[in-house]
Amino acid sequence: MEKEEQIDIGKIWQIMKERKKVCGAIIGGCTAISLVAALVWPPTYESTTTVQTRVTGAGVSGAAVAAAALGIGASTSPTLSYVELMKSNTVLQPIIDELDWEEDEKEFLTPEKFAEKNLTIENTKQTNLIKVTAKGKTPEEAQMISQHVVDNFLVMMTDMNKETQSLLVQFLNDRVDVAKKEAEEARNKFASYQQEHGIYSPDEQAKIAVNKMNAFDEAIGNMRVQQQANQAKADSAAAQLGDINANSQSLKINDNANVQNLRSKIIAAEVDLVGLRQQYTEENPNVIKAEEKLVALKQNLAQEVNALVASKYTTINPTQESLIKDQVNAQVAIEVSKASEQAVAKRRDEKAKELDNFPQEVQEYMNLQRDTVIKEGIYTDLIKQMENNKIRQAMDSMDIQIVDSANLPFKEIPVWPRKKLVIAIGFLTGCIISIGYAFFKIRKV
Repeated sequence: MEKEEQIDIGKIWQIMKERKKVCGAIIGGCTAISLVAALVWPPTYESTTTVQTRVTGAGVSGAAVAAAALGIGASTSPTLSYVELMKSNTVLQPIIDELDWEEDEKEFLTPEKFAEKNLTIENTKQTNLIKVTAKGKTPEEAQMISQHVVDNFLVMMTDMNKETQSLLVQFLNDRVDVAKKEAEEARNKFASYQQEHGIYSPDEQAKIAVNKMNAFDEAIGNMRVQQQANQAKADSAAAQLGDINANSQSLKINDNANVQNLRSKIIAAEVDLVGLRQQYTEENPNVIKAEEKLVALKQNLAQEVNALVASKYTTINPTQESLIKDQVNAQVAIEVSKASEQAVAKRRDEKAKELDNFPQEVQEYMNLQRDTVIKEGIYTDLIKQMENNKIRQAMDSMDIQIVDSANLPFKEIPVWPRKKLVIAIGFLTGCIISIGYAFFKIRKV
């Protein structure tokens, strides 16, 4: 078999030598055609912009919200979500409109086709860097496309983040108004009681007793703040999800054994932490350790809830799934916080029995004072929550930073056609045709 192959190859080479003029003409012709093609082929230039993403932290990321609103099935990774969003109609259509192309070229050019033909947007080696490489007919066009993809994306993200955070701020603002009214009512009621009974300051013994109860009151106040903040977060996510109806009850999250177990542990940890704060300062190692334990338990609960939501929504848009996770996590956190508040309040009532030896008027004075402190604390903390979200609204417009601006390619160095490569391809094509020609002659003989 090897001998026959060698003979065939030898025959082919022999015929090519015998008909070298024909074969030379074929090779020369193909090479010449490729040379002409390389000279007349419209040049294509490339320009690249490199950006670095920034993960914004709490809540649904701007990328997830934007992707959900635009109906893009982006990955749960913020960086990969950005890659998909840069190919969206909102980003690309203004660029297409700006191109100085013939109308018949642009008439049926959709953003999808434009991205496929003229853009390469990739996450560099799974880092938080994104490279936007654009092709254009001129160096200036390539630079414009690459730069405007990033610019348009930044504008879109700024608008979407402002809308998202404004919605959350709006829900928080409603709760701030209610908290303000309750704080004013408690303050007026306390002041009226002071005037009516002529009690403006309890004795030292009563003050000590009240100070011991402060840890309970602060914990209850913080829990109520978190409940209202989480309710605002849940309402905000529900508003963005629109017709998609998902909540912890419909998903039966609270019936899950693991969730119930973690919930019980969190409640116990909250009560233990309040007991420690009655005795020690915040810097005490026991308090710090108890806080860390509570944070870890809440993280485990969030992970468990996320896993349950993911198992229920296996085919839904990942960005919508992210919003559902936020909504359900907020609802579960509210339920756990309410149960923790009840447990802490029960322990507080047990401790409050120690105040039974005080006169009724003093007890009422202390109760009104504590109620005022709690409600004023809730109002103040909600104001802080709202201000933090306003700050985040401004920060979220900076989800990405430009590392390398779009470069202006050299006019003399287009990425295509590569003359040497095209000529080499033409030469090789001529050689292959010549071999085929020789083989045909052998078969004919």
